[in-house]
Amino acid sequence: MRQSPEHVGDAPPRRRRRRERGPRWRVSMLGWVGIGLTLVLVFVSVGAYAYYRYVEGEIPREPVDVGPSRPPDTGALNVLLVGSDSREGDNKKYGPHLKELGERTDTIMLLHISPNRDKATMISFPRDSMVMIPECKSRTGAVIPGGLRQINAAFNEGGINCTIKTLESLTAIRIDHFVKVDFTGFKGIIDAIGGIEICLPKAVNDPKAKLVLSAGRHVVTGEQALGYVRARYSLGDGSDLSRIQRQQVFLTKVLQAVTDGGLLTDPAKLNSFLLAATKAVTLDDQLTLDRMVEIAFSVKGLTAKELKGITVPTEPYPADKNRVQFSQPAARDFFESVRNDVEVTAAPAPGKSAGPKIENKQVRVQVLNGTGEQGKALKVADALAAQGFVITEVGNVAATPKTALRYAKKDAADGPAYGDAVAARLSKEKRTPVAGKVRPVTTQPYKSKAGVEVPDGPIIQLVIGADWPGVRVVSAIPDSLKDKVVDSSTNPCL
Repeated sequence: MRQSPEHVGDAPPRRRRRRERGPRWRVSMLGWVGIGLTLVLVFVSVGAYAYYRYVEGEIPREPVDVGPSRPPDTGALNVLLVGSDSREGDNKKYGPHLKELGERTDTIMLLHISPNRDKATMISFPRDSMVMIPECKSRTGAVIPGGLRQINAAFNEGGINCTIKTLESLTAIRIDHFVKVDFTGFKGIIDAIGGIEICLPKAVNDPKAKLVLSAGRHVVTGEQALGYVRARYSLGDGSDLSRIQRQQVFLTKVLQAVTDGGLLTDPAKLNSFLLAATKAVTLDDQLTLDRMVEIAFSVKGLTAKELKGITVPTEPYPADKNRVQFSQPAARDFFESVRNDVEVTAAPAPGKSAGPKIENKQVRVQVLNGTGEQGKALKVADALAAQGFVITEVGNVAATPKTALRYAKKDAADGPAYGDAVAARLSKEKRTPVAGKVRPVTTQPYKSKAGVEVPDGPIIQLVIGADWPGVRVVSAIPDSLKDKVVDSSTNPCL
């Protein structure tokens, strides 16, 4: 029987007994290996294309059907990664007592690659997060009512489509593709790579995770690698959040092995990797070979250094200390930053000089709110100031339907160039600065941080309209979360 929201903190007996027996196994970052298929295809010769068509044909597919109401496409690439703990076939030994429960997951991650394909952010959603799940269809087609439940219930009950629908409703980020990885396939992939180096801060003897190793550095292959990423109570502080951080470090090592470890220049090793990957992953039916090649060419300069791992900000869930909830406004601000990621810089039109580049610190901006939303001008001003613009004033204007950038008619010579610098930091379509300013209803000086040098040059007027697109951020990870980032420089001895 499904729990009602008011009783959601009381874990059902089956879940509680399973927790007492030991950790549920997780394979979190492993979906990146599926995306590694797109990277290696960059190096495929024309003569081998038929072979890779054959490899593609061996990959299981599932259609995506989440309904017509979806977030807009921003130009970013967002790939959902889930670790499947189905106990069918060779996976039975990792939990035979669960083999009749179908396919489940404790691993939900979103790989976000910026629109200009120069940054990648791996976002982890803790499986213990309590969230509102929308109405979905079950794997058999029955309707599952929406409600407050643990986030992994979306996959456990409604499969990949319910998971996508849930994440899109929580984040307003459109998910383009998905990659699903299972236990046995993961081991084959790590074996094909040649193993991954890990570092243990202490000796581990964890029979449930099948991991027995001394302290220090080790190169782990299939079974040991799986044990490392699924171990919980024997490493770190025993929390799911601690394990996620360790798994993210492991992910950077996997990416380094795929891109820098000689895999791409060793035909036999590459072949083993591809064959292992086809047995490990299930993809959506739109992630075709042609789409992989398209993605591969767009991300061919991306290396492990550009991959950042981050966990959605959470806090304890008041009704149950074993669960968490998204911390607000930190989570909401983070999702907004991801949606407003860096956009591809447009090249100047043929025959038109790009002109001297105007730096943000050279531009003075007056921010005026025409939306009627209280405090909007100050919020936008703070976002622009954080990117180096010099804000002179904030204020209000009459209701305005369209956002506009304006400069004084007397500044016709250089006003457009200064306005373009601000336009480049707004999301969605490019806005062309126009001559002529509007009269504010109210204004007040903006309090800049100490030491900000006020430049010469025109003052650009940013009028915030009802269609306000948001300020495009330099990084998908806000400054407030920088200390939570995992990347290739993170100490692996966690």
